[in-house]
Amino acid sequence: MASVVKINVLTVPAEQREVLEQRFGARAGAVEGQDGFEWFELLRPVEGTDTYLVYTRWRSEEDFQNWLNGPMRQAHQGGGGKPAASGAELWSFEVVQQAGPKRED
Repeated sequence: MASVVKINVLTVPAEQREVLEQRFGARAGAVEGQDGFEWFELLRPVEGTDTYLVYTRWRSEEDFQNWLNGPMRQAHQGGGGKPAASGAELWSFEVVQQAGPKRED
């Protein structure tokens, strides 16, 4: 079974970038202990866009849905103030091929 990748595409105005990054920094490993979680990255735009990418990889769609409908939903209830992003979109992919660096033994 192939892993699944979820990319949350966040439109973040320049004045909210620091807020967004602080909120992700304060998440205190909220996803790392979730069953089926494989990887997380917060990608900051370098030039020409105000779009951040939140990359997560999961063992299966079911594992992602369990997190989405449980711990993630609970973490976002009650809110921490005004959202830092002015827009959001979720992209979904299956991992078809992957590679890492060659290791010399």
